[in-house]
Amino acid sequence: MKKFCLAVLILLGMLIAGCSNDSGSSDNASYPERQIELVVPFAAGGGVDLAARAVAEYLSKEWGQSIVVTNKTGGGGIVGAQYALKEAKPDGYTVLVNNNSSTTMYEAGTSNPTITSKDNKFVSRIAEASLTYAVKEDAEWESFKEFSDWVKANPEELTWASVGPAGFSSFGVAEWLDSIGVDYKNTSMVSSEGASDSTAKVAGGHVILAVHNVGEVYSLAESGKIKILAVQSSERSPLYPDVPTVEEEGFTGLTVKWWTGLSFAADVPDEIVEKWDEAIAEMEQDKAFIKELEKIKLEPSYLNSEDFTQAVKEETERYTKLAETTGIRK
Repeated sequence: MKKFCLAVLILLGMLIAGCSNDSGSSDNASYPERQIELVVPFAAGGGVDLAARAVAEYLSKEWGQSIVVTNKTGGGGIVGAQYALKEAKPDGYTVLVNNNSSTTMYEAGTSNPTITSKDNKFVSRIAEASLTYAVKEDAEWESFKEFSDWVKANPEELTWASVGPAGFSSFGVAEWLDSIGVDYKNTSMVSSEGASDSTAKVAGGHVILAVHNVGEVYSLAESGKIKILAVQSSERSPLYPDVPTVEEEGFTGLTVKWWTGLSFAADVPDEIVEKWDEAIAEMEQDKAFIKELEKIKLEPSYLNSEDFTQAVKEETERYTKLAETTGIRK
């Protein structure tokens, strides 16, 4: 009788465990069942923020669940990243909308980063955009080469805006300065909350240079508040057909390019990551979504989870070398 009772108890335990496992699988299969938060670690109005809102609009319709965008600024994108990757519950209902500044550049430019690629489970890359060099509309320089020559002669007078010492703008500036033989440390960075803040500082004459993507500077350039000296791409931007590329101005080897993508905390279940990746892949083929990207001046640039992860790894290695060479890394 004792052996029989023991066998029954073991069988019951196995059935309970099986039910528990089935329940967990069911939970992930029915995901999402409630509101999702997209965390943007930069100020509203910038490229990351606008891309996040386009994603939220598309997926909320596809999944029939509310998706809200929350801006958590500070620390060059790290305050928001810390919240999404380490503070929020890793259940798939908090998603980080990141870019170079909060991933590859932060890790490459910081000696003891609090967030690394290992803390991210990368989902998909969404979009890219070329870098631009912008100054105040009535600034004395008429070309990027003329401006660069002035910087070479007066490096201590150059001020430029960035979300942090290891932000996107910082790496763009550092790579350019290195190419013209100017010590990055002899110039001055002015902190900003994001692209909209940076460009406003330039338009107001508080900072000389803003380095952001083509879309983030478009409105102020279009309204005549700032002027674009050069676009960092292989071809001229359709947004600025009269603005030369950096190569046309005689500069080669400048590679920094802006991107934005999604990631989860490392402990989020793989099934949820796969569901997001599949949805993003379909989204990037949707004509309405592509039109939304065009409106915010971004180029669709989908990478799946595996390829995105590898691209981040390679970019981190490349930017680490740049950070060590130029003095970005502290």
